[in-house]
Amino acid sequence: MDQDARAVLLPAFDSLDFADVMEPFLESGGHSVLIGETRTEYVARKMSQERLADETPLLFRTAVDRLKARRPELIVAVDQELGGIQRLQGLIPPLPELEQAAALSDSLLADHCQLVAAAALELGVTMFLAPIADVVDGQNPWLHNRTMGVDAKVVARLVAAYVEGVQRAGITAVVKHFPGFNDLDADPALVDVSLRTPLDRILEGALPFRAAIEAGTKAVMTGPAPVMALDAQNAASTSATVIELLRGSFGFKGLVVSDDLDAPATMRGASLLDTAVASLNAGADLLLVAGGPHIGDLSEGIADAAKAGRISAGRLGDAARRVRENARGN
Repeated sequence: MDQDARAVLLPAFDSLDFADVMEPFLESGGHSVLIGETRTEYVARKMSQERLADETPLLFRTAVDRLKARRPELIVAVDQELGGIQRLQGLIPPLPELEQAAALSDSLLADHCQLVAAAALELGVTMFLAPIADVVDGQNPWLHNRTMGVDAKVVARLVAAYVEGVQRAGITAVVKHFPGFNDLDADPALVDVSLRTPLDRILEGALPFRAAIEAGTKAVMTGPAPVMALDAQNAASTSATVIELLRGSFGFKGLVVSDDLDAPATMRGASLLDTAVASLNAGADLLLVAGGPHIGDLSEGIADAAKAGRISAGRLGDAARRVRENARGN
């Protein structure tokens, strides 16, 4: 259980300075790392001039190799969004601009995505937290300048081609953010906000998720805020109802990844440990959390919760198994 508790965590770091935290975490059972961006870069939807000037492919690969020396079967995730944030900006060839991508045939777009993913694989990356499948037809400051259009059929086509291309290269695509957040008043990473769209409208806009699943996506990320039409009390990433919809009606059999569990709209006043336990019980397999020295205590808390029966029987082991299978490339 101690190793399983570490296997289900995806710690995120905004720089390459993570070895001191990650090495003991990996030695004790961890299998994943998210090499992310700063809040400023996230808001700007591009990497900083300082990062572009200082970070080289060699530096990036060296940092990853140091972790892989401790855990050869390591999930290395980045945000590499078509039309949004590209963490590997300046390190690998870019994805096409959104207008260019929309003009390409499905096969040509998939080929372009495959080339980009192959270059990322050379850096040691194994997972793209992308594509974004949300179809935003209202306001949504969280996803502003990150989505791929307001026509669900067009977005579905782009999503499917992206998934096909990057996974052909050996990178796991993580399609986000189920079930789709078409209209939010505020950023769930900053405030507690909920999706108030009627269920029939949500399901209409979820066509890109169905297309991604048909294309064979290995992973789907649930959203960070409550979906009132499905579960008014729990964020999508801690909602059994939402994940049951994904597993049942949508027929998804792969890895379920939570969005950032540290988000106010996800925690809703609970502790990070209680939020992690709730996410696992709801059916999430890989839990995205901010990286730092607290990861050890969080892991121990999850293990203790499983030993005390606060996590349903077999759930932690099942989640850890799915993560390890993905880390092995299955």
